[in-house]
Amino acid sequence: MKLTSIAAVLGLAALTTATQVLPRNTDANDYYVLHLERDTSPDEVARSLGLSYEGLLGELQDHHVFGARKTGDDIVKRELSERRRRKRSLNDRHVLDGVRFAQKQQLRAPWEKRTLPPALAGPANLVPRQGEAPVESAVARQKSVAKTLQINDPIFHQQWHLFNPVQVGHDVNVTDVWLQGITGKNATVAIVDDGLDMYSDDLKDNYYAAGSYDFNDKGPEPRPRLSDDRHGTRCAGEVSAVRNNVCGVGVAYDSKIAGLRILSKLITDADEAVAMNYDFQHNQIYSCSWGPPDDGRSMDAPGVLIRRAMLNAVQNGRGGLGSIYVFASGNGAANDDNCNFDGYTNSIYSITVGAVDRKGEHPYYSEKCSASLVVTYSSGGGDAIHTTDVGQNACYDQHGGTSAAAPLAAGIFALVLQVRPDLSWRDMQYLAMDTAVPIQTDVPGEWQTTTIGKKYSHTFAYGKVDSYGMVEAAKTWKNVKPQAWFYSPWIHVNQDIPQGDQGLTVAFEVTADMLKEANLERLEHVTVTMNVEHTRRGDLSVDLISPNQVVSHLSVTRRLDNTEAGYDDWTFMSVVHWGESGVGTWTIIVKDTKVNEHSGKFVDWHLKLWGESIDPAKAKVLPMPTDEDDDNHSLISTTTLPASTTTLPPDPAATETELPTTTASDHPDRPVNSKPTDTTTTSSTISTASPTTSAAPDTSATPGTSTWLPSFLPTFGVSGRTQAWIYGALALIVVFCSGLAVYFWMARRKRLRNAAGRDDYEFELLDEEEAEGLASGEKKMGGAAAGKKARRTRGGELYDAFAGGSDDDEDDEKRSTMLLATVMTRRRVVMIGL
Repeated sequence: MKLTSIAAVLGLAALTTATQVLPRNTDANDYYVLHLERDTSPDEVARSLGLSYEGLLGELQDHHVFGARKTGDDIVKRELSERRRRKRSLNDRHVLDGVRFAQKQQLRAPWEKRTLPPALAGPANLVPRQGEAPVESAVARQKSVAKTLQINDPIFHQQWHLFNPVQVGHDVNVTDVWLQGITGKNATVAIVDDGLDMYSDDLKDNYYAAGSYDFNDKGPEPRPRLSDDRHGTRCAGEVSAVRNNVCGVGVAYDSKIAGLRILSKLITDADEAVAMNYDFQHNQIYSCSWGPPDDGRSMDAPGVLIRRAMLNAVQNGRGGLGSIYVFASGNGAANDDNCNFDGYTNSIYSITVGAVDRKGEHPYYSEKCSASLVVTYSSGGGDAIHTTDVGQNACYDQHGGTSAAAPLAAGIFALVLQVRPDLSWRDMQYLAMDTAVPIQTDVPGEWQTTTIGKKYSHTFAYGKVDSYGMVEAAKTWKNVKPQAWFYSPWIHVNQDIPQGDQGLTVAFEVTADMLKEANLERLEHVTVTMNVEHTRRGDLSVDLISPNQVVSHLSVTRRLDNTEAGYDDWTFMSVVHWGESGVGTWTIIVKDTKVNEHSGKFVDWHLKLWGESIDPAKAKVLPMPTDEDDDNHSLISTTTLPASTTTLPPDPAATETELPTTTASDHPDRPVNSKPTDTTTTSSTISTASPTTSAAPDTSATPGTSTWLPSFLPTFGVSGRTQAWIYGALALIVVFCSGLAVYFWMARRKRLRNAAGRDDYEFELLDEEEAEGLASGEKKMGGAAAGKKARRTRGGELYDAFAGGSDDDEDDEKRSTMLLATVMTRRRVVMIGL
């Protein structure tokens, strides 16, 4: 009775707090969120703008909600613009000068649940398992565990994701964790979804009322109200279904479960921001099985208020340890969708979870991307997840999609928090990555080995979550040092992207001094923000290659994406480079994969490295994001790098092959050189092994790379190989002209010496013997023959040099002509190559 009363009081307190910050009547009123300076009075701002003050925006410090009668106009924007205009001629301090950020709230459609369409998820599409008998020893083990733990739930034996007696080993490996008494005690998971049936016999004993709220219908109970409000309850059952005689059990069956209902009606960004921070001192893990449409066309991200809420949660939630966000990767793989086009799943604050089926195989729906950290079990392989449903004693056996994978992982993280409640949000990411078990490792080209010796696949991430391995590792885990980061300048490219196999490559060199200055010791996440103009976005792909030759497929082609746009300050994320130092040359390759009428230009990009700090004492707090963070590229520190082209595989998204770190011996390196603009930047150097293998940078310092050309020589705006041909041809021409000059100079010296030894004769006289020979020859052979028979003198040579006509001169002329023709031919070849 006392516990019920306490829960009721807490629920009332939560309602009081929530109603102070939520829009009450969006049909009649407009609502605004303003970020104010700490010393600015919200009441004075309200009076100055003619608004009513509604209260704080949840847990976001200094963010306030204001209301006004609906006018169709943005009152705040108009007044602030007028104030800025007049301030140029005013020296007084005004209350509106304390407004740092303002946003009018708009109702929008909720994000889509990551369930499979009924046509794809129904029983008819789940091929029954045939000829797969359970392993007797495994069945005996399952019964023993159930007896020991007093699990009498009727469908426990069907919950193969918890214990799989058929495909032994293909489960989350949790039973030995339970046998240690680790069942999620004192951990709380919030299901951010379409509601949670707190009256279900499977959930009511673990329901956490104070951490729950209905943001769609504005009430303390997030219970399902619409006919399709079942998704959240099914997800909750995976986490916290209790041991009883109803359905099955949750993976953390003694954990607390909260519900935050946001997916059933129109919602504002302010509502979602409050939900993502709701009771974040007690709601430790937020399980989110939703996002932008998985249609292979959408490209969307959370608004700035939601991004601020997520940053606020990781900085201040759980007493500063940080809230843990778990997101489903998405179900759009059949549509060529990729989770890097989703601003939630590619956030560094999210643990993005993909799906595998009960056989450990990749299901057709689970999206791949470089932001995916781990995978776990869901529908496919002839079965689905068996869990709780809406209703007092209702069960469901068709739950699936990545919607089911995310809460299963969230429940496992709850087990870890029972053992180590002091883990930070980044510690949890480290543990998930470090203990994940690679699967399907015999698939050719699927996995690449990272710098720290881990295996990574864009399909299976670092592998499947292992409950036992993660809990055991957590017991002795040493908390990581605070976060640090490094931002490169904006790198301007402004070049057209060639179509087909030619990719446009640009590289940026990160030095040890740069990272020392940034206090960054080792990498965790890497993000790339970029701008690309294009008339068909789905034709583009982007790869990032680290100094250690580890490759992230940041973007892939999407056959359904006909959007007449490219990437507008879009940020891609990768976890593939976890553990690297970050020092060295980072190469980005942008490719226009289709030869068609659509074309584009690579405008600019910049690199952000995130990871563990060197010195915790020097760690900084990341400032709140703004809408202007990526604006004014030309007004901040920038650099311009030359770009070059390289031949890439036909479609890296389709092959997902590991990029080789060395080139095959029968395919010589063909380095590309461009002159760097300064010591911190280099152009890319790419070698191609064959049309079917991916390209990797060649970092060796050999002729033809960017290290051999002196910095004072011009590059002509072409690649290093072409520069080599140009300078080689020029060298040949110089050698030929020099040789010709030497020949004439020596001949002239010869003539001058001869002239100095003669008396005043212009030509040397024939001696008596020569004259007689010539006369005799003329009689016998004629003048022409005699000229050929007679021995020439220096005088004759000099005469012939002016008069021409001698055979020796003709031979010399032929040799000179042939040499000049050879040089000119080589020069033509060079020019054709250009």
